[in-house]
Amino acid sequence: MNATKQLLDGVRVADFSRVLAGPYATAMLADQGAEVFKIEMPGHGDDSRHLGPFTDTGSTYFTSLNRGKRSIEADLKDPEQHAQLLDFIRTCDVVVENFRPGVAAKLGLSFEDIKEVKPDIVYASISGFGQTGTQAKRPAYDTVIQALSGLMSSTGFPEGSPTRVGESIADVSAGVFAAFGVSSALFHRQTTGEGAHIDIPMLDVMLAMQPTNTAIHAAGSTPNRVGNRHPISAPFDTYAAADGLVVIAVANDKLFGVLTATLGKPELLIDPRFATDSDRSDNDEALRAEIEEFTTGYTVDELCAIFDAAGVPNSPVLNFTEAVDGPITDGRGLTATDERTGHTFLAHPILVNGARPASALPVPHLGEHNAAFTTESTKE
Repeated sequence: MNATKQLLDGVRVADFSRVLAGPYATAMLADQGAEVFKIEMPGHGDDSRHLGPFTDTGSTYFTSLNRGKRSIEADLKDPEQHAQLLDFIRTCDVVVENFRPGVAAKLGLSFEDIKEVKPDIVYASISGFGQTGTQAKRPAYDTVIQALSGLMSSTGFPEGSPTRVGESIADVSAGVFAAFGVSSALFHRQTTGEGAHIDIPMLDVMLAMQPTNTAIHAAGSTPNRVGNRHPISAPFDTYAAADGLVVIAVANDKLFGVLTATLGKPELLIDPRFATDSDRSDNDEALRAEIEEFTTGYTVDELCAIFDAAGVPNSPVLNFTEAVDGPITDGRGLTATDERTGHTFLAHPILVNGARPASALPVPHLGEHNAAFTTESTKE
């Protein structure tokens, strides 16, 4: 555990969320020192407890999203347990939920309901389309949001089909924005004494995560699939090497000059087809031919060494195992191991005063902390 004082030390969270977006957000809060109580269905718990992959100690997926939390079983429809929940929430600073809009109100756990017992609550609602509007009650999964946001149609190669990004990026991004919104609201509460309802629509988040596509749209065009290349800069793509692909990323004239010298082709610097970044993008295929005349003569490792020495941004194309377990992450402390399950997970991605924040708690058994639900809290 990080020896320094954690940024959210003393904050208590009632977490009604499940599967991915909400649990990702509350894992971020738990890493920062918040005391997160995961409210789960009796006997079954969060669906992600039952999602693979599995080891003999349980779901590795569940561990990565719920390390550092406490688990309480509660039947949200039972009147006695509902009353106990409200008593418990009086001791909390934050509520996080990702019910479909309208469900929390039916359960008597809406923002308005919680404000009656905890007026300064910070309440975060994660949903597909937000709490209001004609689409609000539509069900949404990550792939649906990727498709509706335009991200899918602009991902992939021109001759291929629209392609889902290789992670549940809409869910994860919504989780990050939820953690940001909660932290901002906690700061606001500290300065004003007021709580807040933070509404995190996955669709809005996914649109906001596309600034380049936003710029293309604002200029009067529709973003299209361009493969691995950058839609407005060149050379910014994967290029053929003797044994695979190498990434070269050049987005300004100075770096292009360095690249042309490294390729042994200084004449490209004065070629009118490549005079500006826009020109290079318009003539990308001609520029690719010039670059690959050089790169196909070397292996990926050789090219990376050549470009590193010259100061040209580059990389091999790694798979996830190579990225996490390979030399590129040596000394970074990017992974951690849950002491209960032995599962490895990715640690908090930011550092505070040089250290990665982390909770000392292992992933919880279902209902492990029920006593906190049924007894009076001692939290001041």
